[in-house]
Amino acid sequence: MNVEERLAAAQRTIAALMRRVEQQAASGETAFSVLEQNIALEHVIAEKTRELEARRRELLQAQKLESVGRLASGIAHEINTPVQFVNDNVQFLQLAFGDLVGLFEKHRQLRDAAATGQVSPELLREVDEAERAADLGYLLEHVPKAVARSVEGLERVATIVRSLKEFAHPEGKERGEADLNRALASTLTVARNEYRYVAKVETDYGELPAVWCFLSELNQVFLNVIVNAAHAIEEARRGEGELGLIRVVTRRDGDSVKISVSDTGTGMSPAIQERIFDPFFTTKEVGKGTGQGLAIARTVVVDKHGGTLTFDSAVGRGTTFHIRIPIGSTAR
Repeated sequence: MNVEERLAAAQRTIAALMRRVEQQAASGETAFSVLEQNIALEHVIAEKTRELEARRRELLQAQKLESVGRLASGIAHEINTPVQFVNDNVQFLQLAFGDLVGLFEKHRQLRDAAATGQVSPELLREVDEAERAADLGYLLEHVPKAVARSVEGLERVATIVRSLKEFAHPEGKERGEADLNRALASTLTVARNEYRYVAKVETDYGELPAVWCFLSELNQVFLNVIVNAAHAIEEARRGEGELGLIRVVTRRDGDSVKISVSDTGTGMSPAIQERIFDPFFTTKEVGKGTGQGLAIARTVVVDKHGGTLTFDSAVGRGTTFHIRIPIGSTAR
């Protein structure tokens, strides 16, 4: 039995137990008998509730790992590009150093000869030839650029690896303070290959306080919303060459932090809007969506953090999801 089936089974058990309590109360059984059975049922319900929460955590972590797996090829490509760039630059620097070694050797010979007062015209010609062979002017111009580009490429790799580590880190049992601007930036880095060919991304990060939350679970929410935005734009621009736009805005909103993710995708009809948070509901083609992403997102935001997850959408104009998380979250 997979995680989803176990979750459904636990929910059915709790519902059956509640119906049994109601039936007992209506059947006219003695108060003592009802009380005794209700106490036993409360213990069972509490156990099932703990089991349900454990299964929910399993499902969330499984979906997170599934997301990382789905994004793995894109992340590999994102890492491979700067690594290849660094490799090309290092090879150039290796060749440049080889040329400079020959030049340095001739200059050392010239220095030694000058120290004894025996600089020959032949040695001066050899030094000139070594400088021309090394193309010293070219190296002086391009070696610093190659070093700078290599550093830039390595920083890009480090950013991707750090972002992946922050996104995929297993959720702890305790909540803690988190920088949601940094979390969003990391998630955008991890998801880049999902949107880079269909949309540009604009970010407008406001000044936010640290938020008391389960960060790993919110990272999954951010990923689900961003990937959905990319898929909606991809659907809207089929056959067109122009890139769409994903815009991420964060602001403090009273005692909450508000994250808005907008897209220029297809938008949603009223019929779809009514079901968008239903488990297993998806408008995507087979193999591209499980219908769990937004359902889990709503559970994380609303049930786990006491926040809200809402949206504005119009067919042909796109969708904006609004995520509000209390700064001193009421997370359970």
